[in-house]
Amino acid sequence: MVDEVNKTAFIEIQGRVIELTGKLKQVQNQMRTKEGEKKRAFLTLEELSQVPDDTNTYKSIGKILKVFVLEPKAVLMNEQERKLKDSESAICSLQTSKEYMEKQLAEVENNLRELLQQDSGLARQIISMSV
Repeated sequence: MVDEVNKTAFIEIQGRVIELTGKLKQVQNQMRTKEGEKKRAFLTLEELSQVPDDTNTYKSIGKILKVFVLEPKAVLMNEQERKLKDSESAICSLQTSKEYMEKQLAEVENNLRELLQQDSGLARQIISMSV
């Protein structure tokens, strides 16, 4: 009876580890994406700041068809500043989520370790299955 309870607990904890690991990877990927967006916005701002205010600037619209629209420099600067700020706040939020998930994952892994230490038979069974 105790064996079955421990096996069930192991399966639940293992599922939780897999779930948290997947979510953590997803958050890390989102952070990388936002870091790229932030860097592009920063570099675009750097380039736009070197251009005189009366220069014609063009904004790319669409991803598949490249269409360009004439925009005042100030409009493009404001858009890039907004993108930069949005990316920074998203990164901050994602960092908080990442830290929370890392703590949860550490806790679940600790629970798994404790379970395997309590039931050495279960640990041997798991090891024999993985070999």
